[in-house]
Amino acid sequence: MNEEEKFGSNIRWEEVWQATQDTMTMMLVSMIFTVILGLALGVILFLTSRKQLLQQPIIYMVLSFIVNVLRSVPFVILLISIIPFTKWVTGTSLGVEGAIPPLIVAATPFFARLVETSLREVDKGVIEAAQAMGASKLDIVYRVLLPEAKLGLLAATTITAVTLVSYTAMSGIVGGGGLGDLALRYGYQRFQTDVMLITVVLLIILVQLLQTAGDLLVRRYSRK
Repeated sequence: MNEEEKFGSNIRWEEVWQATQDTMTMMLVSMIFTVILGLALGVILFLTSRKQLLQQPIIYMVLSFIVNVLRSVPFVILLISIIPFTKWVTGTSLGVEGAIPPLIVAATPFFARLVETSLREVDKGVIEAAQAMGASKLDIVYRVLLPEAKLGLLAATTITAVTLVSYTAMSGIVGGGGLGDLALRYGYQRFQTDVMLITVVLLIILVQLLQTAGDLLVRRYSRK
């Protein structure tokens, strides 16, 4: 029996299911922290930028520089370079636990910049009206800026979630677990094409589901 006739025989569905669960866990946990940290960082970037409520050019320049540096480093290089930090935080650089810190470090500045961009699209007249009514800066952020930028923030969250899926796949290079690790160990190193194919298909399905969910949310709230 030749190799073509054996196509699919290498797939162990229990391992595929476990790898899918690991990918989902990495993506969801890192997404929660990314949204929290990235939203805060994005708001600070916006508020401290020129002609905004808390204009602080030096603070903005420093934060913007850090964000740009982290965004410029390819994820694979970042993944390897912060292994000591990952071990310090989680006690390991392997598996799901070892993949989450690099995912957060890589995605947070990416999401923060998208948040800043979304906030810049808010009509300045709305902000000025809130100021004229005596609203505090905190009220303006929570009751004006974030609600007005809701659609942009939803789109930014969707983009970041999709990006995190690709990052989780790359984390397999250092034993990060998930579908990427499965594709590397079996699909690439053992030349099992069927395993490689199923992991690619599952990643595509996951991305499509995330994108569809994000688009539905954007359409739903855009009608309100």
